Amino acid sequence: MKIIVAVKQVPLRDSQLRPNASGNWIEDNNLSFEINEPDAYALEAGLQLKEQHGGEVIVLCAGPERAGQTIREALAKVADRAIHVEADHLDALDTLGSARLLAAAAAAEKADLILTGLQSDDVGAGQTGVVLAELLDMPHSTIIMHVEVKAGGIRVKRELENGWFQHIEMPLPAVLTIQSGSSKLRYATLMGIKKAKTKEVKRLTPADLGGVATAVASIEKIYAPQKNKQTQIFGGDPKTAAAQLIEKLKFEARIL
Repeated sequence: MKIIVAVKQVPLRDSQLRPNASGNWIEDNNLSFEINEPDAYALEAGLQLKEQHGGEVIVLCAGPERAGQTIREALAKVADRAIHVEADHLDALDTLGSARLLAAAAAAEKADLILTGLQSDDVGAGQTGVVLAELLDMPHSTIIMHVEVKAGGIRVKRELENGWFQHIEMPLPAVLTIQSGSSKLRYATLMGIKKAKTKEVKRLTPADLGGVATAVASIEKIYAPQKNKQTQIFGGDPKTAAAQLIEKLKFEARIL
């Protein structure tokens, strides 16, 4: 089974973020980066399928040169090889533009299964996997907790709301977006880190892929939310005041 896992490099979760000079993205010159956590679960799902059924796991990443660190991290966890689409200004692309890059790079591999994380920690649109499936004309399913290979296809477990799950049988090839927490993430071993240095990383540019990196939407402005303090006094007896407080916490603050 040939499995492609799309991963993204994102800023460390505890990074102090601020807008760049243009105000349309974050200033990333002095940030540290890591693999997008939902993509780490997609990688783990791919590696487990490889261990059960054989084949290979190919890491696919679009990003600047520094994304090579994230790719090597994935290879150290026993992925077999990688494809790096080197794009310096990936933040200028919308979901469709990014998915076009990934689809063009993945098409030649003719994989049985393409896995992505449910969403990215930086943008959080949760659309790339679905758009990727559409571009490749493959069936897809989202919020996947478990994948079981069956004769002629796969059976997946989807997480729904309120503790409900859905089981779906799908043909291959297919695209799945993996839910975070669906399994326990492995650590890279010392041997895995050493071997990662010798594994193949195929480097491509948008020009190599036919110049498919175009955007139809753009971010106009990002900014930190403004902080303000507001005091509200509830009148009436304690029971009435408590009811008013609960209503505010439920429907305005949305913390209950």
